[in-house]
Amino acid sequence: MRAGTDAVPESLRRLFFPRTGNSVSRSLADLPWGLMAATLATIGFLGWLIFASPVLGVRTVRVEGLSFLDEAQVREAAGVFDGTPLTRIDVDDVARRIGALPAVASVDVARDWPSTLRITVVERVPLGGIKRGNAFHLFDDKAVIFRTAESLPADVVTVECQADNLIKGAVTVIQALTPQLRSELVRLSIDGPAGITLVLKKDRMVTWGDATQSELKAKVATALLKQKGNRIDVSVPEIVTIQ
Repeated sequence: MRAGTDAVPESLRRLFFPRTGNSVSRSLADLPWGLMAATLATIGFLGWLIFASPVLGVRTVRVEGLSFLDEAQVREAAGVFDGTPLTRIDVDDVARRIGALPAVASVDVARDWPSTLRITVVERVPLGGIKRGNAFHLFDDKAVIFRTAESLPADVVTVECQADNLIKGAVTVIQALTPQLRSELVRLSIDGPAGITLVLKKDRMVTWGDATQSELKAKVATALLKQKGNRIDVSVPEIVTIQ
C-alpha cells in the first residue's frame, strides 16, 4: 500500500528528498522580476564601467626615474592610448616593450586608480666608454652598449677596444680596480683577450694580461705604485716585474 505524499511530514520529506539543483533556478524564479532586472542591469553597468568605459580609463601616464632617456620615447614604447580602461592594460606587456629600449636596465609598470598608469624606469649606468669617431659608446656593468655621448660622464673609464666581444674583459678589470688605481688611470687598452693594459698618469703602464685574477692583480699593482719604474707587469700576479 502506497501512502500519499501528505502522509509524510514536511520535515521528513526535506530530509529524504532534498531539493536538486533546480532549486536555484526556482529561487531565482521566485524573485520579483523588477528586482532581477535591476540586479542584472547593475552587473552589466559595472562590467561596462570597469572594462569598457573611459571613466576608469588612462588619463595620465606618469614616467619616473629618467635621467637621460627621453620621456616621449618611453611613452611611445609603452603604446598606451588615453582612455584605455586600466583593467584592459597588460602591465607585463607594457614593461616588456619599454624594457626593450637599450638604455633601460629594468622597469616597473603599475596601475594607480582611478586613471593613472605609473612607469618607473631604472636606467643603465655607464661604466666605460669606447671612442669611435667623434662619439663615445657607453657600456654598463653587463657589457651592454646602450647609448652614445659626445663626452664621457664623470667616473666613466675610457676604453680602447676594437671588438665588442672584448668588453666583458674590460668590465671585469674595471670592477676590480682599487680606488688608487682608478685615480691614476688614464685609459684601459685591450687589443686581445690577453692583451689588457692600464695606461696611468705620468706615462706609467701596467701590463695586465687577461682578465683572470683581476682582484689579485689590482692589489699587487696598487702595492707597486709607490715603487720606482714606469712599467709594471702583473700578468702573472705571483711573479711581478717592474722596470
